[in-house]
This record gives sequence, C-alpha cells and structure tokens, in this order.
Amino acid sequence: MEPATAPQATPQPAEAPAPQEISNEAESLNLAQAELADLKAKNGQLAEQYLRAQADVQNTRRRAEEEVSKARKFAVEGFAEAMLPVIDSLEAGLGVKEATPEQIREGAEATLRQLISALERNKVVEINPQPGSKFDPHRHQAISMVPADSGQEANTIVSVLQKGYLIADRVLRPALVTVSAPK
Repeated sequence: MEPATAPQATPQPAEAPAPQEISNEAESLNLAQAELADLKAKNGQLAEQYLRAQADVQNTRRRAEEEVSKARKFAVEGFAEAMLPVIDSLEAGLGVKEATPEQIREGAEATLRQLISALERNKVVEINPQPGSKFDPHRHQAISMVPADSGQEANTIVSVLQKGYLIADRVLRPALVTVSAPK
C-alpha cells in the first residue's frame, strides 16, 4: 500500500480588486495628496508669518535701544535749557559797571528766583525743615545733637545748617540739621 498523499493545493489566482475598491483607493489617495498640499501651503504661510514677526521684534528692539541711547545722551537737555536764562541774568548783572548795592541785591534776588523756578520745573525741590519738626533720617542728616530744652521732644530738629534737595521724590542732598538728644 502506498501512502496516501495529501492533495496538493493548486494556486488560485488572487482576487482582483473590484473596480469600486480601486476607485475608492484612488479617491482616498487624491484626498490625502490634496490635504498634504494644503498643509504644505499653510506651513509655508506660517513660516513666513514667523519670520516677519521675528523681524518686527528685532526692529522694535533696535528702535527701543536707539531711543534709550538718545534719552541718555540728551537727558540734561531740558535742565540745561532751563539754566540758560539764569546765566543770561547773571551776565547782564555783571555787565552793569556802576550798580548800586541795592541794584545788585535786587538783581541777585531776581536771579535766585529764576534759578529756583528752573529747578522746580525740573522736579528739584528744597528740603527746608522747620525747627521743632520731627527728624527724618531719609531726608535729614544730623550733624550734631544738643540737649533737649524743657518741653522739647527728643529727635526733633533744633536748627537747619544747610537746606537739602529732592529730585522727583528722591533725595539729592539731605538737609544738614542739629537734633535734640534724648534726656
């Protein structure tokens, strides 16, 4: 007896895709290619927008740096402009050869008023504490301490030796004062 052999499978031809399936695959491929082209176009637009934004930021930064540089360079321009009339007044006063002491004093007082006005326009104001007012270490500098009189509180201003000045609420020079000492 001969061994039984299994029947050999004969290769069957592969099923050809139906025309409907080919059409769907082609349609899907076309849609994917169209979507890819759309995404590439959007990517290009976004890249261009990004580059423009970067250029705008760099231009803004450069302009800001130029403005800061100019502000530093010409910061004293307004102050110098305010001082020019004071210089003119002093020169005019010195130009008078035979002025009386009263005229010299009057001219000096007028020039001082001009100078104070120019300083105030540039936010420079004086610190001139009154005797008896409270000592403020942020605005005053105690030069000496004297024993307090009867009825006088400790750490109050007894006398002002030199006025101080503020510039825009910042101490330019503290007022020099004598302060009463605690008992």
